[in-house]
Amino acid sequence: MKLAIVVLSFFILKSATYAQNTQIDSLNRLIRQATTDTASINLTNSKIRLLIRINLDSAETLGLATLQKSKSLRYSYGEAAARINLASTYIMKGNFKKASENMNIAQKIFLDIPDSLGLSNTYSTYGMYYGMQSKYDSSITNLEKAISIAERNKFEERLATYYGNIAIGYQMQANFIKALEYQQKSLNLAIANKDVSNQAYIRLNMGLVFANMKDTLRARQSLLESIRLAKQEGIKNVELYAYSNLANLYSQKKDVQKEYEFAMKAAQLGQEMGDYGIQAASLSKAAGSLATMRQFPAATALAKKAIIIADSSGQTYNRYQAYSSLGYVLRLQNQYKAAIPYLEKSVAFLEKTDLYNEEVGNTYQHLSYCYEKTGNFSKALTFFKNSAQIADSVLSRDNIRRVTELSMNYEFNKKQETQRIEQKNKDAITQARQLALIVGLVLSFSLAAVAFWAYRQKQLANAQLQTQKEEIENTLTTLKRTQAQLILSEKMASLGELTAGIAHEIQNPLNFVNNFSEVSAELLDELAEEMLKGDTDEALAIVGDVKENLQKINHHGKRADFIVKGMLEHSRSSSGEKKTLDISKLTQEYYRLAYQNIRAKDKEYTANLITELNNDLPKIEVSPLELGRVLVNVFNNAFYATKQKKAQLNGQYQPEIKITTSQKNGYAVIHIRDNGTGMPENIKSKIFQPFFTTKPTGQGTGLGLSLSYDIITKGHQGQIEVKTEPGEYTEFIINLPQTAKSRLV
Repeated sequence: MKLAIVVLSFFILKSATYAQNTQIDSLNRLIRQATTDTASINLTNSKIRLLIRINLDSAETLGLATLQKSKSLRYSYGEAAARINLASTYIMKGNFKKASENMNIAQKIFLDIPDSLGLSNTYSTYGMYYGMQSKYDSSITNLEKAISIAERNKFEERLATYYGNIAIGYQMQANFIKALEYQQKSLNLAIANKDVSNQAYIRLNMGLVFANMKDTLRARQSLLESIRLAKQEGIKNVELYAYSNLANLYSQKKDVQKEYEFAMKAAQLGQEMGDYGIQAASLSKAAGSLATMRQFPAATALAKKAIIIADSSGQTYNRYQAYSSLGYVLRLQNQYKAAIPYLEKSVAFLEKTDLYNEEVGNTYQHLSYCYEKTGNFSKALTFFKNSAQIADSVLSRDNIRRVTELSMNYEFNKKQETQRIEQKNKDAITQARQLALIVGLVLSFSLAAVAFWAYRQKQLANAQLQTQKEEIENTLTTLKRTQAQLILSEKMASLGELTAGIAHEIQNPLNFVNNFSEVSAELLDELAEEMLKGDTDEALAIVGDVKENLQKINHHGKRADFIVKGMLEHSRSSSGEKKTLDISKLTQEYYRLAYQNIRAKDKEYTANLITELNNDLPKIEVSPLELGRVLVNVFNNAFYATKQKKAQLNGQYQPEIKITTSQKNGYAVIHIRDNGTGMPENIKSKIFQPFFTTKPTGQGTGLGLSLSYDIITKGHQGQIEVKTEPGEYTEFIINLPQTAKSRLV
């Protein structure tokens, strides 16, 4: 049975960089030497953060004692820090109710003090809280808040941990590129700070990402490196999760014995540490290995033990794994009726999460199979559809392309086979006639016999041709469905490009609103202090600053409102409606959205924009959404060409995009010219063909310009052409009629 790679307890606060036991001994000495109660509490909270990595029960006991001491001394900061430590411990143990209570109180204290570092740690702990419950959208949102505060205040020591934690959320959503991006940021900071402890955590999580990407070689290297660093620093939980995930790698390699050995190592270490979540997950994994080796009694016992421990941990994903494991063991023993309750309960745990991966799809398959074997075909079909939907959701665009290519190759081979059969039949008929002619000269009876044989051969050939024709028609129907799916995928990709650009366009005024709001809050605190002091002049000066900030907030809020209203105005038209618009303004607007999107993906990329827009052009009737898709496609191709040229010239080159609008012979004309790589003639002649692309696999479907051609020529009765010079430039020219004669495809 394939169990998911475990990512549970890596949401943890960062500590120092020496061995854990040495650090605790050093802190114990400092605590004994502390001259004030508050200093003693601060040192004890640092010790608790280390204990969380080693023994959760000890961390909880000491955390509760520190909380009581802080409250008795009315030491607010010490109380808030102790509550964050307790929340982290409760989260690791699966007691989310107590974790939430402590986080809420700590957040209020840090806001009242105020303390930016404590607040960033609180948001980070909220990220762990939601992540452990498989609510990764909420986890990422809170970690983004923590990162924003840390970056703004230059808390670089914390940023390495925050980057690593947000990468886990993206990883569990299968956004592996984003996960690796943040993990590399985190690793760079950890190496720069010589933080071996954090390097161990990051290497571990990078191993998990590589494993999800099926890169088993780099996954194994990263996991072994994390074990080496963890042993050096005495970080048991990193060693624990590395063992667990090495078991998964051996599962992928079908080495069941080693999978079992590493899973049991992880279960034993999890029990020693008091980490019952990973203990349950590892026992579930070991049970699956034993079941595969047909050791069913031992497998059943381990799976039941895993259920007891997982239920006590309260962690959603571990409970799913445990119940799914026992269901799988019973299914392999053909105990289908007994397996169904466990499999149904396992998928029920995931109803309130946003986690649907290949493993979950397999569980739905097992459930469908068990219902089929027990005669409940209706439920079997329902769960089979669920598994198919999950499988479809992880199907990549490259897979769709491969299906299309296979379909095309299949059709081509069928045509060749049909032609071969037709030629063979023609040859057979010719031979039969020749033989009939020769025999007819001798005997009329032989002539009749041969003619009859030839007639029968022709009937058989026609029947075979009819069969081949039906197969070819079926193949063509399948191909058309696949093409329609690809076209829909391309349209959704274009919509994604526009949405990303709009998001970044709105983000700028929102950042101003957030910044001025925070500054105004601080000014109000200062105003209160000055009023208490009786300094009226200073208080009036602060009131003036607050008023100025509020004006700025209002200005940037209206700016965001203007952007949203503009987008809503475009979106009110369905894809089949047209509106009378200013082409110059529309073109410049979509350039800005496309440019914001490319900048969000590659912050190093810049391009000079040159505009020669005729603002006196008469407005023309167009479909703004469809024309927007065309413009975004053309701009994205321009950005891609200039990026390629800059890479070829080692950066000694400045990308340039020139936009010109004019009117000519009753047409509104848009020129979009870039100084990128250009195109040779053999490429230029094919760019509007469906499925033709020069981009690497996975970066293009070859449908963008084909769809753009149809939108302009068929949807708007216009023309689109391209001029280019290899190594110099490419220019797209779009001609749109200034009369309302166009129609939409």
